[in-house]
Amino acid sequence: MAKGVKFVGLVKTLAVFLFVVGAFSIGISAFWMSTLKIPDFDAFDRRKVVQSTKIYDRTGEILLWDIHEDIARTVVPGEKISRNIKNATVAIEDSNFYNHKGIEPLSIVRASFVNLLSGRLEQGGSTISQQLIKNTYLTKEKTISRKIKEIILAIKLERMLPKEKILELYLNEISYGGNSYGVEAASQNFFNKSADSLTLAEAAYLAALPQAPTYFSPYGNHRDELESRKNLILGRMEGLGFITREEGEGAKQEHVVFLAKGNQGVKAPHFGTYVRTYLEEKYGKDLIEGGGLKVTTTLDYDLQIKAEELLKKEVENKSKTFHATNAGLVAIDPRTGQILAMVGSKDFFNVKDEGNFNITLAKRQPGSSIKPFVYATAFKKGFTPNTVVFDLKTEFNASCNPDGSSGRDNCYSPQNYDEKFRGPVTLREALAQSINIPAVKVLYLSGIKESLRTMRDLGITTLTDPNRYGLTLVLGGGEVTLLELTGGYSVFANNGIRNPETSILRIETSSGEVLEEFRPNPQNAIDKNIALLISSILSDNSARAPAFGERSYLYFPDREVAVKTGTTDNYRDAWVVGYTPSIAAGVWFGNNDNSPMEKKVAGFIAAPLWNAFMAEAFHTLPKESFEKSSPQPEPKPVFRGEWRGGETYKIDSISGKRATEFTPPELVVEKAITNVHSILYWVDKNNPLGDAPRDSTSDPQFNSWEWSVRNWAQAQGIREESVSEIPQDFDDVHKPEFIPVIKVLSPIGNDEHDLDSLLNIKISLESKFSLEQVDYFLNDNYLGSSKKSPFSFSFTPRGVANLNNSSVIKLVAYDKVRNKSEVVFPIFFKNVSL
Repeated sequence: MAKGVKFVGLVKTLAVFLFVVGAFSIGISAFWMSTLKIPDFDAFDRRKVVQSTKIYDRTGEILLWDIHEDIARTVVPGEKISRNIKNATVAIEDSNFYNHKGIEPLSIVRASFVNLLSGRLEQGGSTISQQLIKNTYLTKEKTISRKIKEIILAIKLERMLPKEKILELYLNEISYGGNSYGVEAASQNFFNKSADSLTLAEAAYLAALPQAPTYFSPYGNHRDELESRKNLILGRMEGLGFITREEGEGAKQEHVVFLAKGNQGVKAPHFGTYVRTYLEEKYGKDLIEGGGLKVTTTLDYDLQIKAEELLKKEVENKSKTFHATNAGLVAIDPRTGQILAMVGSKDFFNVKDEGNFNITLAKRQPGSSIKPFVYATAFKKGFTPNTVVFDLKTEFNASCNPDGSSGRDNCYSPQNYDEKFRGPVTLREALAQSINIPAVKVLYLSGIKESLRTMRDLGITTLTDPNRYGLTLVLGGGEVTLLELTGGYSVFANNGIRNPETSILRIETSSGEVLEEFRPNPQNAIDKNIALLISSILSDNSARAPAFGERSYLYFPDREVAVKTGTTDNYRDAWVVGYTPSIAAGVWFGNNDNSPMEKKVAGFIAAPLWNAFMAEAFHTLPKESFEKSSPQPEPKPVFRGEWRGGETYKIDSISGKRATEFTPPELVVEKAITNVHSILYWVDKNNPLGDAPRDSTSDPQFNSWEWSVRNWAQAQGIREESVSEIPQDFDDVHKPEFIPVIKVLSPIGNDEHDLDSLLNIKISLESKFSLEQVDYFLNDNYLGSSKKSPFSFSFTPRGVANLNNSSVIKLVAYDKVRNKSEVVFPIFFKNVSL
């Protein structure tokens, strides 16, 4: 019993203690809440945003963009603000604004639940009143105590001021992007009108901006998203009874024109906007607009200036001659992925011509510039640069007749850019000269899904649906951005290692805390040897010369540069992307409205700008060559460049008989039994290195490819051969017993020779066939040759490289049928300085 009494007493004592503590805490909280003061809202027009975020070039010294420099804000009374913008703002920001008392408890609970699950303050559940308090009076930090202050002050605010005054203050405060703060400044900057004159559509556009001003900017690359958000706002306004259905539909159809209001103080504006969008998406616009960040980017400002100047000049020229009114340029360091230059139009500030639109981020059809990724996929599967396919008119729709005469609308028989057919071509020639029909065949052999996987591995993310493109993919049937395409070429430049494109070197807060710093993130994207094969082909000026000429804009006489062009078949896009190990640069030409240019290939339209930019970049870049690729296995004749047939034999080119193990390699010639077929006759595309198909006709493309090849062979008058025509006799002039016999007559013995004295070498020779030549070497240094009997040779040793006191002389003798023998003997010299 005593124990029970003690327990009850203990519980009572604890309850009293908790009550006292709770009462004390409530008292302290109440006192704290009562001391929170409402801000002086009359001082808003004098308020300045501090801690401006600044964006710099890679040196950290050249200021590209001071985000809050020259803030534009004009405070206007509520009666000078259109009811349209008031209602649009309420509809998207706080639909229950006119009913709550400053906060929405359910929204706060929901946000708290999300924050609890995420482990951080991601949502705030803020009303317009809370946002006004947060933006004007509190810090940007995301803490529970700040949130509590925000809630308390919002409730106090609602007791002090009417709803319309709160909305007026809010609309005079918020950012609409750039230097536009407050609805009046935004109205003037975007539409050249006062806030009380905004149409319903204009009001909906403005109300769409504050959530993410850079992302939804009407001058940026997300106009479709802005349009959708505007329509969402109109729909909510209709749902709240602010407008009728007819008014909403009319506003959706209204054509709204945004003014050209750029900030001429901004340097590299397309790049700066690209960086700001990244910052806002990652860190939030509050921190970017008021956090005082120092952002050091990857931009090479000297290179950027040259790019802007050259691009503007070229567009002015091309607009007259080729009806190409815009261009874009991107440059990347392949070894780091760092963006060195980005120009999205000829003039960022010319909004009339959509200059603010960054074409380097727009999805456009790449034409033939996508081909290297498909050829790389073919090399992954075992095909080689010497592999032969036929460039002939070919029907690729298996449902159509091989000659395309079925009458179907969906038959597919593409043309080459010059409307010529070349017959058999190697993959090296086909890619270097950008021939279309072989490229479509290579895509079929490689596989569409496999080619898309290669593109994705190399950083191209915009091509996602294998079922959408078909065989037109290799001719640019999908859509890519110039930035990603140039990044993909950077992987080839970097021997198969991908460094994701980045624009940031370092981000610091005003207190010096480092939020982000560049760290290399190399990824193995494709086999090194395959990357080297692509670089070898794209830098092979001889291979591309038949299409582009020996000294085109793609060629640098003192540099090894890989490059590829691309032109869409409707001449709406012209591309050139090229690289060295140190830089990759891509250029696009065309019209933003997708109207066609003059019917000229990219080599005429885009290549001059690309060439001029690369020439500027080369002023500060070292001369470099690509590594040489390792030899690939070529197990089948068609992989070795043989198109005449899949069965071959080897002959000695001198005797014309079958080669033997003793036939000198340089005299061995591989010949095919003439039996001309398409590659699908000899190769199973699903297992290229395996045996030939047992039944080639099972491949749905076989009949069409074979039909054109067989017709071509017949038209060429090519006579078919059989195995019986292989020579039966074997090489009988190259045998071990026929090798010339060399005997050295002098010098002999261990005598030491003076370096400055003439050294005479005398020999005697015996040979079945007459001697043709003897070559002389000292320590593998070629000294010269003797081509007349008695084939003696004289030389002075001094000056020969790598001399030792004890050295070696080698003689190599050839007879007229290239039988060869060698003899090596020592030679001694006096006083050789090592």
